[in-house]
Amino acid sequence: MFSHLTKKEIKLFKKLNSPKKIQDYLNSLKINFEEEGDTCFSPVKVLKEQRCHCIEGAVLAAMILRFHGHKPLIVDLTSSKKDFDHVIAVFKKYGKWGAISKTNHPVLRYREPVYNSIRELVMSFFHEYFLDNGKKTLRSYTKPIDLSIFDKKGWMHSTDEIWDIANHLAEVKHIPILNRKQIANLRKADKIEIDVGKMVEW
Repeated sequence: MFSHLTKKEIKLFKKLNSPKKIQDYLNSLKINFEEEGDTCFSPVKVLKEQRCHCIEGAVLAAMILRFHGHKPLIVDLTSSKKDFDHVIAVFKKYGKWGAISKTNHPVLRYREPVYNSIRELVMSFFHEYFLDNGKKTLRSYTKPIDLSIFDKKGWMHSTDEIWDIANHLAEVKHIPILNRKQIANLRKADKIEIDVGKMVEW
C-alpha cells in the first residue's frame, strides 16, 4: 500500500506516529496560496512541494494516519457563500474524536481528541468561523469520509491532482447545523476576536 514512498518519506511517516506530531508537521509546511490557479495537490505532490492548503493538508494527514493503522477519514465543513469551506482530517483516540487541520490563521486549528461525536467536534469550530466583518458563517458538515473509497484511483501515490476527492466533497450529503431563525439571530464576533482572526502564520 505504501510501496511507492521513498526511504526518506517512510522515515518521515514513521516519525509522525501521533496526531499531534502530524499536526506539527503540517504546521511546518508553507501555505499553498494557489498563485497559479486552483489546486488540489495529492499527498505525493504536497511532500514534494512542501506546501498545502486545507484539503491538501487534510488528505496528507489522513494518509499518514492510515500508515499508523487509523482509517483515513476527512470531514468537510461548509460555510455561507461569502466564506470558504474547510476540510479536516479526523481521528479517534480513547473513544473520542479529534482533528488535524491546516490553516493560515490562528483559529480552525488542531482539536484534541476529547469530543464525543463528529457534530460536537464540528461545533467546536463554530464561534471562530467568521468573516472580517464578524459574521459567523459555518453552516454544515459531512459525516467522516473514508478515503479508501478512492484507492482504485490511486490518491495516495498519484502525482496528479486529486480533484475526484474535492468533487466528492462538493456532491456528498452535508448535515446542516442551523435553521434560518438561528442564522438571523447570530451575534457578530467581537472586535478583539476579529482583530486576532486577521493574524496569519505564513
